[in-house]
Amino acid sequence: MVAPKKGKNASAQSKPGRSLALILIAIVALTGGMFASGHTTPRLGIDLAGGTSITLRAVPEAGQESAINKTNMDTAVEIMNRRVNGLGVSEAEVQTQGDRNIIVNIPKGTNSKEARQQVGTTAKLYFRPVLATELSGANATGTPSASETGGASDKATDKATDKATDKATDGDKATDGDKASGTPSDSASASATSQGRAASDALKADPSPSATSSDGASPSPSASASGDDATAKLQQQYAALDCTDKNARAKAGDGAKPDEQTVACGQNSQGQWQKYILGAAAVDGTEVDEAEAVYNTQTAAGWTVTMKFTDKGSKKFADITGKLAQNQSPQNQFAIVLDNEVVSDPYVSQALTGGNAEISGSFDQEEAQSLANMLSYGALPLTFKEDSVTTVTAALGGEQLKAGLIAGAIGLALVVLYLLFYYRGLSFIAVCSLLVSAGLTYVIMALLGPTIGFALNLPAVCGAIVAIGITADSFIVYFERVRDEIREGRTLRPAVERAWPRARRTILVSDFVSFLAAAVLFIVTVGKVQGFAFTLGLTTLLDVVVVFLFTKPLLTLMARRKFFASGHKWSGLDPKALGAKPPLRRTRRPSRPAAGPVDPKEA
Repeated sequence: MVAPKKGKNASAQSKPGRSLALILIAIVALTGGMFASGHTTPRLGIDLAGGTSITLRAVPEAGQESAINKTNMDTAVEIMNRRVNGLGVSEAEVQTQGDRNIIVNIPKGTNSKEARQQVGTTAKLYFRPVLATELSGANATGTPSASETGGASDKATDKATDKATDKATDGDKATDGDKASGTPSDSASASATSQGRAASDALKADPSPSATSSDGASPSPSASASGDDATAKLQQQYAALDCTDKNARAKAGDGAKPDEQTVACGQNSQGQWQKYILGAAAVDGTEVDEAEAVYNTQTAAGWTVTMKFTDKGSKKFADITGKLAQNQSPQNQFAIVLDNEVVSDPYVSQALTGGNAEISGSFDQEEAQSLANMLSYGALPLTFKEDSVTTVTAALGGEQLKAGLIAGAIGLALVVLYLLFYYRGLSFIAVCSLLVSAGLTYVIMALLGPTIGFALNLPAVCGAIVAIGITADSFIVYFERVRDEIREGRTLRPAVERAWPRARRTILVSDFVSFLAAAVLFIVTVGKVQGFAFTLGLTTLLDVVVVFLFTKPLLTLMARRKFFASGHKWSGLDPKALGAKPPLRRTRRPSRPAAGPVDPKEA
């Protein structure tokens, strides 16, 4: 006799321990990661933990009172929401109040200083050519400049150093290495006269569009003479500017229009303040289509920031980089200016004509993402002033959370009682599945707080409670399929395997519908409702993992135990209680005599 071949079902049935070991390893790894990270509890939203509320007031620019309208306010809200929320689940709330106010609520546990900077940095973003730069104030006295020490002074946010690795889509790449952006001088304490002379030469060499006529020719002598007063005034501002003074930084570049030269401040990689003379804006922040922080594994660049420009911005960026590439340091640099502060000043060595560029340097992940965030969402249509900052308590939210947890505990207890009454021994498998699902949900929520800024708010708690029903529904479907097979007269072990394919299809379809609903809700809603949708989608995915890697293998193992296999009356699989049919057996018919002549005697 030839033994039947073992199929996939037989193999899965004989080795359920592998699936259980896999999910056990995952639980241990996630739990270990949670304790290692130091975040052992989920981060709470503003309604549960309290936080900070910021009121911003739209301030019209000169002659642009009409710019404060519903369209621009809604655009500002959307951009601020992206800045502070990231993936949309960190529970920061951004909403309008009246005609010109925006309220930003930031939950406790978020870096409120960084978040305030994100929403408070609301001026327009510009790319301006660097005409001159040097260390400012106390930094310039007795301290070698970047050019003297050979260090780079390119910046990204607080400390990153940008390299000259801007590149076009054809793969061309600047390879000159880091250059100092400080103006060369004989000593760190250059005299005001030498500073003024360097600034004057820089102003004459301005490569920005406003420095040339429409046909590319140099301005006429008369036009140049008419700007002498403005040039002298700018030189005086630059010589007197002390960027180590907070008030001086705030006033630097005040009132300068995009098409005018200006002064500005920024920090280098050592945290020292530098002052700049900048040319007219060559590219507007609105002409950056998208920016993203990426980790470059092909080179030693590490974290970089990639930029993609609009068609109009691509042409402008190609023009200005082509002009800058012909200059010497620091006039081969462009400054990324946000709220009159230089946040980065990379240099270029060639024209970038592909519409794409990359800024690389000594970035860590946070710095790269912060710069990419500014580039992507820096160009607000309005300027805002911070009116007030208040602290929000969590007293009301705490009471609501307590009530919600009590309701969830009562609901869970009722589910367990129902399982004990109806499924008896099978309820052990069901309760274990619920505990594994709850444990995974808790650990993942705790890890998502520091990872993507997820904050647990009241709607998210509701989503987790709803997940109890989704998980219970999945193993109830499977249990009923197994019981149907037993009613057909099959023993438990084959019933468990035959029921699985049908139950699996039903579970996957049900969970897919639930996940689709959560995804649609997450996309079309904002604020707290997104927390509910995110939690619902997460727990739905975990339900699939638990049913496939825990519930099914555990039931396969239990089917080998005598208590369940024998159909004990308390197992929940008693054939008599289920009304099982007797086993189907083949009946043999009596054999007939072979055909042939009939013996006359027998007849």
